[in-house]
Amino acid sequence: MTPLCPPSCFEYKGTLDVFYKIIRQEGFSRLWRGTNAGLALAIPTVAIYLPCYDIFRDWLENFSSKNAPQFTPYAPLVAGSIARSLACITCSPIELARTRMQAQKGIPMGVKPPGILKTLFGVLSAVKIEPMQNNFKGLFVLWTGVGAQLARDVPFSAICWSTLEPVRRRLLRLVGDEANGSSILGANFSAGFIAGSIAAAATCPLDVAKTRRQIEKDPMKAMKTSTRQTLMKVWRDGGVRGLFMGVGPRVGRAGPSVGIVVSFYEVVKHLVHQRQVAS
Repeated sequence: MTPLCPPSCFEYKGTLDVFYKIIRQEGFSRLWRGTNAGLALAIPTVAIYLPCYDIFRDWLENFSSKNAPQFTPYAPLVAGSIARSLACITCSPIELARTRMQAQKGIPMGVKPPGILKTLFGVLSAVKIEPMQNNFKGLFVLWTGVGAQLARDVPFSAICWSTLEPVRRRLLRLVGDEANGSSILGANFSAGFIAGSIAAAATCPLDVAKTRRQIEKDPMKAMKTSTRQTLMKVWRDGGVRGLFMGVGPRVGRAGPSVGIVVSFYEVVKHLVHQRQVAS
């Protein structure tokens, strides 16, 4: 069967080149490919991540202030790492589906790409699941790349929260007792934007490794290959440039998204607290 597009169609030279080739080959709407999976991933992830972070941070700060005050500044770092680990492990199959959906190439215009469930069933069908008693073992393929995801997201959260908290507290101190919904929104968005951008840039190589593992078409190879081996292969093939491939779009997405999520979460908390005080 003659390919619809020569191999050069899938060789990208930069962010703008990716946009241009996707639009030319598949249509403008395909830039939003995987959005339904992204939303399905974001809602449970945020619902687990941010409340757990608040709970762990408050507990760690109270515990350390009484027993080891020198460790209190590290509470956001530890709390963010634990909360992110829980969210990643729980939502890993949806993250796998989103990555696979976004990595699909050469889908002709007018052809509907597979959705979340069809993508996950496709992952499962590529594995030879043994008799009934071992069926659960085959399901672990849905957590392909979870190690690489944790290797990316745990440092991301550690860097993000250890940067965000001091910036946010300093901005809120400038506002003082006159804090309202707008000032809380602005302080949290600014702190989240700065922290998310720094964390995204620092952990870009780990994001590259996670993506490489999740788009691997051989599921057994993907499960056996470690994050370190993937990073070494990327280094051999592309050097520093390969490790930081896509850093621009990643930073451009992470900064605003962290700022938006954190700021709206804190505003909702503030409004709920105000209503409780008023009542």
